[in-house]
Amino acid sequence: MPVLNEEAAVHAALARLCRDFPECEVVVVDGGSADATVELATPHAKVVHGPRGRALQMNEGARHCNGDVLWFLHADTRIDPAALGQIRTALADPRVVGGGLTLRFDRRSPGLDYLAYASNARARRLHHIFGDQAMFVRREVFEALGGFPELALMEDLEMSRRLHRRGRLAVLPATSTASARRLVEHGTWRMIVFMQCLKLQYFAGVDPRTIERRYAAGPLLPRLRRRRRPRV
Repeated sequence: MPVLNEEAAVHAALARLCRDFPECEVVVVDGGSADATVELATPHAKVVHGPRGRALQMNEGARHCNGDVLWFLHADTRIDPAALGQIRTALADPRVVGGGLTLRFDRRSPGLDYLAYASNARARRLHHIFGDQAMFVRREVFEALGGFPELALMEDLEMSRRLHRRGRLAVLPATSTASARRLVEHGTWRMIVFMQCLKLQYFAGVDPRTIERRYAAGPLLPRLRRRRRPRV
């Protein structure tokens, strides 16, 4: 689990993981938090430190894990307890190299429902799995690929594309429930358009560092405001 200033979420996230998956090794990689993230994580997991950046942190975490299967989670997601059994079943097929869970959000709206549906359809048909879908991968395949590509953004998209060239990716029915906070704060539909534009730029060959700066700046699309009728 890569973290950076996640004191609001990390304790609850790790407590759930330890409760629901007691046989799993839990490794947290801190990218230089300035809050209480490390102190809150330490009772629940092995905490290691790495250079800031999601890809760099996840690669560092993989180096400190002992298992044959690597499972990458976000601090602000809730994982269905049924997921581990389904991962084991999927990986019983030697053709499966990895995969992810079915995405949903922690609140409902037409925009969020559409985004979850589209993300799951994309994962099943195009084999594009993103981090909020709790990607898992066989360790031997992960190491053969050299880990996550050290990109500033889209490292999960690129990793899933590389994995698909090696074998099958399974999208499991168990759910990964992601936080919708940032989407709602910026406007769900605006964020959907914004993220699609960033992905198109990535496929067009734009420098990932440029895409990261645009992502950090947030959507610059104009917010539509409802016109008020003049009072009579």
